[in-house]
Amino acid sequence: MAPERAAWLALLPLLATALYYTLPASLQQNLWITFSPQLVAYATLAFWIASNPEWRAALRLNTEGMRLGLKWGALVGVALGVINLSLILQVIPALGGDVLFLRETPHAKAPAWVMFPVGIAVIGMLVELNFRGFQMDRLLTLLGQSPAGKLGAILVSALVFSFDPFMVRVFHHLHWIAVWDGLIWGVLLLQTRSLYATMAAHTVEVWILYVWLKLWFA
Repeated sequence: MAPERAAWLALLPLLATALYYTLPASLQQNLWITFSPQLVAYATLAFWIASNPEWRAALRLNTEGMRLGLKWGALVGVALGVINLSLILQVIPALGGDVLFLRETPHAKAPAWVMFPVGIAVIGMLVELNFRGFQMDRLLTLLGQSPAGKLGAILVSALVFSFDPFMVRVFHHLHWIAVWDGLIWGVLLLQTRSLYATMAAHTVEVWILYVWLKLWFA
C-alpha cells in the first residue's frame, strides 16, 4: 500500500473541538457552532480521501474479514447495550442523576420509523467512519504503532468523541458513557482490523438503548 498522505488533517477536528470550549457560552449555544467540529471532520475526511487513492484500506473498509468483524461487533454491541442500559436506568438514578431528560432529546422526539432501524444504523456508520476510521487511525499513523502510540490514539479519539459539542449538548452528564464506549470500540478496531466491527457495535448498542428507553419512558 502506498504511503499515507495528509494524516495531519485528522488533527483539525480535534482542534475545532478544543476551540469550541474556549468560546463564550452564548456562542456555544449556536447550533452551527455546536456542529462545527463534526462539519470540519467530514470536510477534512473528504480532502484526505481525495489525497489517498487507497483510502478504503486505510479506513479498514476492505471486505476481507467483514463477516467476522460484524459478528464480533454485534456481540460487543449487545454487551455494551446491556451494561449501559443498567447504568442509565439503575445506577445513575440511584446516585441522584437525572435521566428523564432523555425523553426530550432529538433522537427521542424523531419519529420511531426514522430512527429505528435505519436512522440509527446510518448515524452509527457515519460516527465510526469519523471518530474511529478517520481520526483514530490517522492518529495511529502520526503516533506510530507502538503500545504508547496505540494507547494515545484510542484515548484521544475516545475523549474527542465523548466531548463532541453535540454529544455534550444532547446527553449532558451522560456523555461520559461515550468515553467508555470509545475506548472499547477503539480496542475492537485494533483487534479486528475492521471498521465494520465498530460500526456494528455502535449500531447494535444504540438499537438496544433506543428501543428499551422508548418502552421505559412510554
